Amino acid sequence: MTLTMRLQNRSPHLPGFGVFFGDSGLGKTEASIYAQNKTNAVRVEIGETWSIKKFLQEVLFELRRPARGTISDLADQVKAALGDDPSRPLIVDEADKLLRKNGLLEIVREIGDVAGCPVILIGEEMLPEKLAVHERFHNRVLDWTGAEPCDQDDVEKLAKALCGGITIAPDLQAEICRRSAGRARRIVTNLDQAIVIARNKGIKTVDLAAWGGAKYFTSTPPGARLSSAAKRRSA
Repeated sequence: MTLTMRLQNRSPHLPGFGVFFGDSGLGKTEASIYAQNKTNAVRVEIGETWSIKKFLQEVLFELRRPARGTISDLADQVKAALGDDPSRPLIVDEADKLLRKNGLLEIVREIGDVAGCPVILIGEEMLPEKLAVHERFHNRVLDWTGAEPCDQDDVEKLAKALCGGITIAPDLQAEICRRSAGRARRIVTNLDQAIVIARNKGIKTVDLAAWGGAKYFTSTPPGARLSSAAKRRSA
């Protein structure tokens, strides 16, 4: 929201592009949906196979406008629609994929320049470096904002929002935060495990003692398992 408001309230002579970047699982997409709902932003998530035409069609769909004509026609329609309300942001998630499709990043730059609306790209940790070689876009970025890991206060808020009457004790909140490395996606998965534990044990408060030997979700894959024959040989 800070990034979005910075772009919305910028001086007229300043560029209107922003980049929100960070490792997977930090909650970038959820944060963008929150900003979308608060600001009536137009938000699209780039697909792996999208062409320029598909991108423009999806933006027009989100704008509730018909998509007719050539690629040039579609681009003009997008610019006109977003230009009607230049405070309305365009949020482009999975923006790393823009750089893998010829012309997609350039059409996004053109839309922002002509419409004058805030344009926010959301992508992985290396997105700023990837954009550095695209000078025409890179020098238009007004604000680079990195997504931050969750702390225990965030875990507490997520627990209150998602655990439906189950209390997660502070000691377990701290351990979930540590084991999850501050990644929101992992935290939510571990909170769901706490809900399962509460239901299975018939309790309303889950602390470290109640968690017991349950495994934490850390995204670390399990190691290779030995076959029965290998186990006999190792014995």
